[in-house]
Amino acid sequence: MPGAIEDYAVIGDRHTAALVGRDGSIDWLCLPRFDSSACFAALLGDERHGRWLLGPAGDHESTRRYLGDTVLLETTFTTDTGTATLLDVMPTGDDRADVVRRVTGVSGSVRMRHEWIVRCDYGLVRPWVRRAEVEGEEVIVAVAGPDQLVLSGSRLPRAVDGRHADEFTVHEGETLTFSTTWVESWRELPGPPSWEDSIEATRTEQVGWAGRCGPGIPHADLVVRSLVTLRMMTLAETGGIVAAPTTSLPEDFGGERNWDYRYCWLRDAALTLESLLAAGFVEEAGHWRAWLLRAVAGDPQDMQIMYAVDGGRQLPERELDHLPGYAGSRPVRVGNAAVSQRQADVLGEVMIALAQARDIGLPADRHAWALQRVLIDDLATHWDAPDHGLWEVRGPQQHFTHSRVMVWAAFDRAVQAVERHGLDGPVDTWRSLREEVHAEVLAKGFDSSRGTFTQHYGTREVDASLLMIPLVGFLPGDDERVLGTVAAVEQDLMRDGLLLRYRTASGVDGLSGDEHPFLACSFWLVSAYAAAGRTDDAHALMDRLCALLPNDVGLLSEQYDVAGQRMVGNFPQAFSHLALVQAALRLRSPS
Repeated sequence: MPGAIEDYAVIGDRHTAALVGRDGSIDWLCLPRFDSSACFAALLGDERHGRWLLGPAGDHESTRRYLGDTVLLETTFTTDTGTATLLDVMPTGDDRADVVRRVTGVSGSVRMRHEWIVRCDYGLVRPWVRRAEVEGEEVIVAVAGPDQLVLSGSRLPRAVDGRHADEFTVHEGETLTFSTTWVESWRELPGPPSWEDSIEATRTEQVGWAGRCGPGIPHADLVVRSLVTLRMMTLAETGGIVAAPTTSLPEDFGGERNWDYRYCWLRDAALTLESLLAAGFVEEAGHWRAWLLRAVAGDPQDMQIMYAVDGGRQLPERELDHLPGYAGSRPVRVGNAAVSQRQADVLGEVMIALAQARDIGLPADRHAWALQRVLIDDLATHWDAPDHGLWEVRGPQQHFTHSRVMVWAAFDRAVQAVERHGLDGPVDTWRSLREEVHAEVLAKGFDSSRGTFTQHYGTREVDASLLMIPLVGFLPGDDERVLGTVAAVEQDLMRDGLLLRYRTASGVDGLSGDEHPFLACSFWLVSAYAAAGRTDDAHALMDRLCALLPNDVGLLSEQYDVAGQRMVGNFPQAFSHLALVQAALRLRSPS
């Protein structure tokens, strides 16, 4: 069975990513791209659905770390007879799709187990496997439809009961290297490069990138780890960032709240742009902005909330009945039906990010403002329509207060573009709409009897997204209405010291079951405290979150079960890492 979510680490090459367990098993890998079908899918089933194991054959203890500010993962196995390390790398910059695994004997001797079980199409298809020779080296080749995977290495496993398995002993000073390479099934088998050179080039490039993070940021180690992870989850050529490299890790163990996050949400792309700019990565932020502008280009009516990593629009949702799901959580879904939802907050996030880029001085794209004008003019025609909200509810559309606040933010940033930067546009109209939206939110989205803003018009429920009200400038952080909202959110949504998104018992999301505290929401509370001048409270909460939530290598999931002390939901989760970065930046010491 797969391990606990927190027991996984991630490696990647900015095209796809693999989840590696403490035991040395790669239980999830989609090749060649984040949203391709998985060839190792034990994460959502068991070993019969594909995995690649390199770990001790008997009892052992393991520790692990990333090599500096990289996604090169080193796991140390300690047994009664010795110690060995396993280095897992997905080399970058070579236009290949490789996973390289290097076993090194450190002391004594360690008996190692090697299993290579390829199951294509999310664990459904057993490939045709044969041995071949490439440049004088014997390799194992697995072919199924368009996919071809090639295993090479110091010692190849043998076919045993539908899998390839082996045991060997690694002694002090010995090194064995293995690699799995994906190529299209109709292409010639690739020759092995110099893995030593590939590993070192990958390490050097990643360390150099992370070293540009600005000074004075609290919990800088976790901030850098978050930024490195976000970059790893970004397609190198396009700049599209996936919400997570996994699908269907459950929000409710054994329940139906299982979604495919291997796509690019405009909201995540915008927040990534904001975080990079604030952290000092001005040049790199241009890549993310370019994806954002390409994604929203075209008829405003056709703008989606999410896209494929290459900007593709078709993400049909289907269920994989052959997979039992993580911890029995079904259905397992690929694709995401939320692609067709209306979420009125998205354009506000995009406009905030592009405004920040202008303010910092990121060189302008000559088409960018024209595109933003078209989108804002379109928003002016339907800003008052209900939507599905930030949380992509599958219940009825509502007039969500957070969505309305972000509509205000969209008009506000358009006005600022004219007033601060001299860009052209119907600024009087936009000012009028900004004032109209602001007045409506205060009139219909605020419960004066409780002294709090509400989740949507006509309800007394609150929502953690209301914490964004001061963060986007809708009201000051110390406004009495904001302070009342913070208090109501704490009262209604705090569970075991962490915040829920909303109360699922209200039925607003149209789904059965419950969920756990949503990590990003607690980091928003840090930011809300800071905006209210509660600096000591903000630092205290940030310290607690950073001690509790990340796993041993600094990765965050979507949600956290405090009682069970376990991570919940897709992993690693971009939204959680973005919220951590933004909270830390708000607490940054003056330079």
